[in-house]
Amino acid sequence: MNKKSYDPIAPHRVAFLGLGVMGHPMAGHLAQAGHQVTVYNRSAAKAEQWVQQYGGRLAATPAEAARGADLVFACVGNDDDLRSVVLGEQGAFAGMSEGAVFVDHTTASADVARELSGLAVSRGLQFIDAPVSGGNLGAVNGVLTVMCGGDAAAFARMQPVAMAFAKAVTLLGESGAGQLAKMVNQICIAGLLQGLSEAVAFGQKAGLDMEAVLAVIGKGAAQSWQLDHRGPTMVQDRFDFGFAVDWMRKDLGLCLDEARRNGARLPVTALVDQFYAEVQAQGGGRWDTSSLVRRLR
Repeated sequence: MNKKSYDPIAPHRVAFLGLGVMGHPMAGHLAQAGHQVTVYNRSAAKAEQWVQQYGGRLAATPAEAARGADLVFACVGNDDDLRSVVLGEQGAFAGMSEGAVFVDHTTASADVARELSGLAVSRGLQFIDAPVSGGNLGAVNGVLTVMCGGDAAAFARMQPVAMAFAKAVTLLGESGAGQLAKMVNQICIAGLLQGLSEAVAFGQKAGLDMEAVLAVIGKGAAQSWQLDHRGPTMVQDRFDFGFAVDWMRKDLGLCLDEARRNGARLPVTALVDQFYAEVQAQGGGRWDTSSLVRRLR
């Protein structure tokens, strides 16, 4: 993990549920910022590895991890995974003290955010949906962008703590607003990557030195994070890193489901989702999302 300077704030007792490629470094930043961190992971070996690296303690259940915590952070796979660590006798809500805040960094549906927020309030708790953008490198470097929905007072409590692994933590509205904002983010990225894929494939067919071309157009109106960071590796046909196609398809499915509910039209997003299905069929489920260009070669 890269070194990061942390804003001085009072130490909090926190829990972190889910120590995957995102959660492991995010929880690490909380520990390095001076917070007392208890971790839970479905695979106990990952939790043991985290404790060996960062200290703190591990818990056998989400409820145990949440007991006595001011803030309970989670970053798991999907709606069902989220419910599994929140609900039931061993779920986090069962262990949380009145007034504690559950902060969900999973990219999930707006519906599950509203559902769990309502349940939290009925138990005297608070729930903030807080999906992130920036990928694994953003988590490792502590520079994620966090999009939040929920109660303003609860947000004010979690925001300075979450800055341990973020460069921006912003409240965008009521419960579900964070998840909806993440959908906007993924819709933008899907369109950008398809356009960049077509541009790279076109330039290569035309016989251009595409690394040189990208360096030039990256100084003009075509510049984007995707062009700067994924354009060169697309030219090199390298995709064994980054945000997996499987994960993007899950996220785009959330976008398309929400669009069916709210009446939005997403023709390009739907098309790119089909293109990603073709990449999966080529065996590229774990390739980076920039692997869209493979279809065009």
